[in-house]
Amino acid sequence: MNKKLIALAVAGACVAPTVMAQTANPVTLYGRVYLTVESVEADGPAGYDQRTRMTDQASLLGVRGTEDLGGGLKAFFQLETAFAPDQTGGAFANRNSGIGLQGGFGSFLIGRWDMPWKSATIAVDPFGDLTLGGITGTLSDLGNFDRRDNNVAQYWSPNMGGLAFRLAVTTNEGKTATLDPQDFGANVTFTRGPVYLFGAYEKHEDVSATIREEEGFAAGGSFSFGPVKIGGQYQQIEKTARDDQKSWMANIVYTLGKNQFIGQYMTSENHNNINGAECDTFHLGYQYNFTKRTFMLAQYSEIDNNDLGRCNFGAARINASGAGEFDPSGFSVGLRHVF
Repeated sequence: MNKKLIALAVAGACVAPTVMAQTANPVTLYGRVYLTVESVEADGPAGYDQRTRMTDQASLLGVRGTEDLGGGLKAFFQLETAFAPDQTGGAFANRNSGIGLQGGFGSFLIGRWDMPWKSATIAVDPFGDLTLGGITGTLSDLGNFDRRDNNVAQYWSPNMGGLAFRLAVTTNEGKTATLDPQDFGANVTFTRGPVYLFGAYEKHEDVSATIREEEGFAAGGSFSFGPVKIGGQYQQIEKTARDDQKSWMANIVYTLGKNQFIGQYMTSENHNNINGAECDTFHLGYQYNFTKRTFMLAQYSEIDNNDLGRCNFGAARINASGAGEFDPSGFSVGLRHVF
């Protein structure tokens, strides 16, 4: 009996401070479970036979919290982990994770986080950077400019009447005798009512011995009127000894009750570090929103590359082996729930 009482007392001593801390400064558990079942194939010399697959669309589990430090200053943290519901594996805190300070001046954080380019550009894509039709299959240098950088410091301004900006820089931990790699990024956004506008910039220094610098600019936005939302963006990326990469996107979303009908077109030239590479991609989607937290998405995607083009699906790409034209297409149905 005494042993049980002692054990309970020890457990209470360990648990009570944690409970009290969370009561005073709440810690929130959150997450997303998102899976699609897909039928995919690719025509051309670098072909890929039709097959059915199940794909995780960036399911995640996270914990975040704040502490009031007084004088309008708060400390905050976030640890976010990706997991695949359909298989084992993964690493802890491999998504947006960091620690920072927040106040009237804005927010400052250090850790691992989405770069300003990524957060601004995917906001215009109704599919985000997920699913077959996601932005990174065609734009953002096929995902090279859709980064979640390690060892990054970021500053986020406060919202000033709808206007806000972000700045980011990485440390140069990978410095060698010949290379000094480092990333820089910034965005400016304006959000008010039905209007969203953005401009984004990103630069990668000393990427390799042949590509000493990559620099990109993007601009776009979206506008809603009644049940219709239209969006678009243009991107231009410059690289050492490469022709400028030029890409753009246009989309429309029509909402009827819980039903959403989505159409998206994207195109790119000189992508994949190949001068003369070109592609056009077409994506159709139907989304049924059961609630604000749960939806079903059916989607069809078709990619039309020239002989040098290597545009692909936004997520779970098909391996483009060999030379010649390569044209992936696919249909998917999936469910997403956030908590």
